Amino acid sequence: MTSLLDGCTPWPEEFVDRYWAAGHWRGNTLDNLLRGWALDHGPRTALVHGDTRVTYAALNRRVDRMAAGFRLRELRPRHRVVVQLPNVPEFVVTVFALMRAGLVPVLCPVSLRTPAVSHVVRVSQAVGYVGPSTYQGFDHAAMAREIAAGGPFLRRVFTLEAPGASSPYGGFTADASGCLSFPLGSVDSPPGPTLAQSADQVALLMLSGGTTAAPRLVPRTHNDYTCQVRAAAELVSLTQDDVYLAALPAESPFALGCPGIVGALSVGGTVVLAEDPAPAACLRTVARERVTLTSVTPAVADRWLDALPTTGADVSSLRLVQIVGAPAPRATAERIGTELGCRPQQVHGAPEGLLTLTRPDDPDETVLTTQGRPLSPDDEIRLVGAGGEEVPEGEPGELLVRGPYTPRGYYRASDHDARAFTADGYFRTGDLVRRTPDGDLVVTGRLGDASRLPEYEDRSGA
Repeated sequence: MTSLLDGCTPWPEEFVDRYWAAGHWRGNTLDNLLRGWALDHGPRTALVHGDTRVTYAALNRRVDRMAAGFRLRELRPRHRVVVQLPNVPEFVVTVFALMRAGLVPVLCPVSLRTPAVSHVVRVSQAVGYVGPSTYQGFDHAAMAREIAAGGPFLRRVFTLEAPGASSPYGGFTADASGCLSFPLGSVDSPPGPTLAQSADQVALLMLSGGTTAAPRLVPRTHNDYTCQVRAAAELVSLTQDDVYLAALPAESPFALGCPGIVGALSVGGTVVLAEDPAPAACLRTVARERVTLTSVTPAVADRWLDALPTTGADVSSLRLVQIVGAPAPRATAERIGTELGCRPQQVHGAPEGLLTLTRPDDPDETVLTTQGRPLSPDDEIRLVGAGGEEVPEGEPGELLVRGPYTPRGYYRASDHDARAFTADGYFRTGDLVRRTPDGDLVVTGRLGDASRLPEYEDRSGA
């Protein structure tokens, strides 16, 4: 796995061979897959944001031109670029354009501030930053310039709103540290030759959940991430007739690829980006766009259900609502079925890989009371006690996992990896889980009573 970035832990060759032989890994990069999706679904609507609608063909063209624009601004293959954008079309365009240019997007919640973003820049050695100029009263451009002035890495800042001055380079400005700032809209250039890339390269870096000032970075390769997205899309029978509402932050593991945004695009479906997370706004969007699938946390699901009678929104298009981020109370899952009139699906997972899901055809009791089974038949799990011993069947233990979409280590975190992974490559999730006689998993808590994904709860709707 020589294509991995320095600071990444490779899968052992025997597992590489196994995952290729099983068809989990297929050797295509996400940005190249987008080319095929554009050929197959060119005039269909790929993205919706308010009154803006973007076809597959237009999305692919914009990705091509932005990728060339990034290269023109001296960003080189394998450079890391922090992406901190809200749920807008530019998020999708930027992430795919960076990958097409051979760069590695580092997906960062828009809610994080200077201490956490500075840490992410430092650990990833990011040379670029893409974010809003200002968003919800916070000056992201000023934050990026402050981080650039305080360290040796960040040298290119791209913001959604133009900083003002006009120039042959699209209105760039320079500060005393040598950092150049550009309006993101100016990152546009005629495409050049196609860049040859390997699917075992790191496609993107995600932030670990449940952290604030010092998140760890999770490297996801093209092979492992496409494996996850493809399997998740197949599990929920996603088709080009589906409309996925990204109500959670777009960079979250659930909204991005569970099957999420990438999964919907992979089948020619439509992605609706909800920038306003308020329950009434989301319910009206479901009605207007005839949304069929979405992902929400249990608390957000309750707020949607409480708001439904006053909005009068027609949500009859919904066929599946994924409950993510925490186990759903039975009453919440039952209300989804009776009040939204669709099937709930419990999903448990993390940026580090493993997804467990209930199946659409599972018995009601399984959907209401468990977090389902691992996504892939080659997900290997163990439930262990404090000393690493296997716990008796039916007893709770820490969930350990390895598989075709679970990385073998964090990025540039070898000391932490020694604690977070076993010698034979199992990731210690920190989740306390028991297994039912039917083989389904029930999440009962966290080691140390820690919460993995509190930020997704807080940013998903008021």
